[in-house]
Amino acid sequence: MPPEHGHAPYAGSGLDAAVVPTFTAEPGVMPDHRLPEHELAPEIAHQLVRDELMLDGNARLNLATFVTTWMEPHAAALLAECADKNMIDKDEYPRTAELEQRCVRMLADLWHAPHPRTAPGTSTAGSSEACMLAGLALKRRWLAQGRTGRPNIVMGGNVQICWEKFANYFEVEPRLVPMSGEQFHLDAEHALSRVDENTIGVVAVLGSTFDGSYEPVAGICAALDDLTARGGPDVPVHVDGASGAMVAPFLDPDLVWDFRLPRVASINTSGHKYGLVYPGLGWVAWRDAAALPEELVYRVNYLGSEMATFTLNFSRSGAPVAAQYYQFLRLGRDGYTRVQRHCREVATKLALGVERLGPFRLLTRGDELPVFAATLAPDVTAYSVFDVSAGLREHGWQVPAYTFPPDRTDLAALRFVVRNGMTHSLAEQLLADLRTVLERLGRQGHPLRDARTDASFSHTGAPAR
Repeated sequence: MPPEHGHAPYAGSGLDAAVVPTFTAEPGVMPDHRLPEHELAPEIAHQLVRDELMLDGNARLNLATFVTTWMEPHAAALLAECADKNMIDKDEYPRTAELEQRCVRMLADLWHAPHPRTAPGTSTAGSSEACMLAGLALKRRWLAQGRTGRPNIVMGGNVQICWEKFANYFEVEPRLVPMSGEQFHLDAEHALSRVDENTIGVVAVLGSTFDGSYEPVAGICAALDDLTARGGPDVPVHVDGASGAMVAPFLDPDLVWDFRLPRVASINTSGHKYGLVYPGLGWVAWRDAAALPEELVYRVNYLGSEMATFTLNFSRSGAPVAAQYYQFLRLGRDGYTRVQRHCREVATKLALGVERLGPFRLLTRGDELPVFAATLAPDVTAYSVFDVSAGLREHGWQVPAYTFPPDRTDLAALRFVVRNGMTHSLAEQLLADLRTVLERLGRQGHPLRDARTDASFSHTGAPAR
């Protein structure tokens, strides 16, 4: 007889989910290629999916990602409440649209736009989409000058893979400046050497994904100013501040890298990194309307209202935008300064602890982004950084090992990313586990892993961000 209440584990089974033991009701094999024939009780489906995810890494112990892995319960509740709001439907959700515009204005003000109330900008699915939009604006500005050659974009070999995708998808020649010696990011001299009349822009990275260092944005702009003054091309700069644009304004207020530099045309950042919001949210802002060609802005009639849109995506949840506004409201400038300062303090102290262990040479110290990279000293031959990464994973830590891009593919390093939620006590535990790993590895005769055999870190042109 069918149950009078509750959910049947499968339709027509006649079994009451309230009394059937959970794990006896699972399907024989979890579906992996074909939609199941019948329904499953929500309690059982929830349990089975949770079980599938049990072997994922612990997000709080993940020092590989830049992405936010902790938010306050109030923010998490707000995300759940807003998950069904379609960000693109500004007629149906006008207050969500208003929160987006408030965030854009706040960021434009934070980055010293000349007129932050009118500076154009938008939320995106992440920094990759934001970079694509900024790159498109640069290309269209170049085309508007009547150029007919092959467009190119100048950037360091340390840029995130999205910039190489942009160049490929939108038919722009990528002029990548390779690393050399101890120079791990773009500088003014090498940027200038690759600029010509077909350069649509120079990308300066505020916070390299390889080592956390800032590129000298002001120096690059000054070199381009001088080039223009000598009769050369007038080349704009885009600042990829995926991480640094939400760190430098609070911890390095005297560092001039943003719209205070007239040559900076646009800036992007990731709300889901040091903007302190769960994935996926990015932001891009232009210094003024002249920096964003009007032909890129679509004005469409959607569900009864005309709206301006300049994104590559369409329907997406408004929850991350609401969460970003919550963080701006909750923390303010003082709160963001406190959070980012704590991250930098943990990073610099952890870097010093790693250096004092003996086998490592620091490439950076976590005093720009709260991120640092370390390689092994030349006399360490019993193990590799890939062995160290694998050993830490046995203790639950995810610390990526990777090789640097051309022309320093000979250099292999570990990278430590400190985010909100990484405490001094956790850092001490990491150091203790690292000591244990090094003691064991020191008894090896030779390295067991290298860049070809290690699978602990996905490397596609630049470390994941």
